[in-house]
Amino acid sequence: MTLTALNLRSNYIEAIGAQYIADGLRNNMTLTTLDLSRNQIGPVGAQHIADVLRTNKTLTELNLGWTQIEDVGAQHIGHELRNDSTLTTLNLDWNKIGDVGTQSLADALRTNTTLTTLNLSFNPIGHVGLQHLTDALQNNTTLATLNLISDHIGAAGAQHISDILRTNKALTVLNLDSNEIGDAGVQHLTDALRNNTTLIALNVGRNEIGDVGAQYIAQTLQTNTTLTTLDLFGNEIRDVGAHHLADVLRINTTLIALNIRRNKIGDVGVQHIADGLRTNTTLTTLNLDDNEIGDVGAQHLADVLRTNTVINILFMIYFIYPSSLFYTDTNHVKSRRE
Repeated sequence: MTLTALNLRSNYIEAIGAQYIADGLRNNMTLTTLDLSRNQIGPVGAQHIADVLRTNKTLTELNLGWTQIEDVGAQHIGHELRNDSTLTTLNLDWNKIGDVGTQSLADALRTNTTLTTLNLSFNPIGHVGLQHLTDALQNNTTLATLNLISDHIGAAGAQHISDILRTNKALTVLNLDSNEIGDAGVQHLTDALRNNTTLIALNVGRNEIGDVGAQYIAQTLQTNTTLTTLDLFGNEIRDVGAHHLADVLRINTTLIALNIRRNKIGDVGVQHIADGLRTNTTLTTLNLDDNEIGDVGAQHLADVLRTNTVINILFMIYFIYPSSLFYTDTNHVKSRRE
């Protein structure tokens, strides 16, 4: 039997334990996935693991999330990533990585040609660090998935991200959940997305986006022909914003999954959405959970489902009428929330 994946998540491994593991991997020719998340290896342990990347030619997925590596540990990882030609997926979430550590990782992305997925969520990367990341990714041709959940980048950070979207031709999945970008930040992103032909999935959930932000998004969806999945979970979109989204649903022929869960569109907003769905033939997954929708709104949805030709327009509907119970669940568009 050949071991290809090793999961040591949530144990009591510290720096010395990381050294033992690193020693074992130096000449290993079979292991492709290593998960050390939720241990306490720290910066020293990260250095041991980074040293392995210099010689190991089989490891493709590395999870060091929540391992207390901080900036120094990120520097060790970044240094070895510059010349690594094997690793494709790297998770460094919850590690207190700031500007310095992010800069080192960004420098690595300037030359690295194999990493396709990077998770830097829940790190105080700061605007300086984000600027380094932006500069590096403008010409990067490999990274396809970038997770920056709850990095508190704000509207200014969203502007940096928009610079990436204007020039980068590789990024297909971008997760900016919980970053306080607001309507101003969404405007930066949507301006860049008008001519972007690469991004297919965008998560801007829990970002204090209101009706104005929804309008910016709708305007972009009129011309963008690549975005297929959009997550607006937990924002402040009401019936006016729903109206904007509904208008674009009439003409957009690309979007297949839309998550508006936990907003406040109400019965009026859901009527707008229902009207937009009457002619839409591409949207297959819609989440309207927790939107203050009552019997009237449920009736509007029921009416449109009689004529809409896309059978799965609402995924897993539990509908009892005329009671006030209306529940939709769309796991297809639900991002990973730990």
